[in-house]
Amino acid sequence: MTKKKEFAGHKKVGRSILHDLEQKLVIWGTPKIPKRIETWTLTYMTGLWAVGALIFGYLARYNIHWLWGTSAMILMQYLTDLFDGAVGRMRNTGLIKWGYYADHFLDYIFMSCLLIGYSFFMPDRFGILFFLMMVYGAFMVNSFISFAATNQFQISYLGFGPTEARIGFIAVNTMIILFGKVFLAQFLPHLLGAAFVLLCVVVYKNQKILWEMDMGERQ
Repeated sequence: MTKKKEFAGHKKVGRSILHDLEQKLVIWGTPKIPKRIETWTLTYMTGLWAVGALIFGYLARYNIHWLWGTSAMILMQYLTDLFDGAVGRMRNTGLIKWGYYADHFLDYIFMSCLLIGYSFFMPDRFGILFFLMMVYGAFMVNSFISFAATNQFQISYLGFGPTEARIGFIAVNTMIILFGKVFLAQFLPHLLGAAFVLLCVVVYKNQKILWEMDMGERQ
């Protein structure tokens, strides 16, 4: 009888640059979260931050300083995303499979709303934001397909993960506020190019690992 594999979607593989600092924050902050706030509550809050990102992006058409609100939404999404699983583990109330599904689906919704928010005020003649969404979606698809094949869920690559991406977006927002929308229009093609190169490296490494696994099983 074949032994059933344990679901490992909650066991992330790979360490980002800020992993150790994040763990210290989790250890310090998790016990301080009020008991009335459950793990699923924190997960669903990503939907609220996504709506906020849309609103602040739209308002930035009229006053670019509303991007501080967008940065606040990114920070809040980071915190609720960081603590939702930690609260479930500490209280033994975690919903592992539901959390895997809802958490990452809402992550995609949040990123989509964030980029849509930028489209409200940024001149984008070449559809760079659309291509950025495609590359971001490709990273997610790569992670999910790789997880299905290996039962290892990796979301950090070469020391770079979602936390570092959020910091990057906040830094870009700050630069736009300080230097104007033209900065973003000039910066985005470079960001798209770097993301595409990283995606190619990640896909190459993953397909090589899977190829070697298949060849090893044939011996």
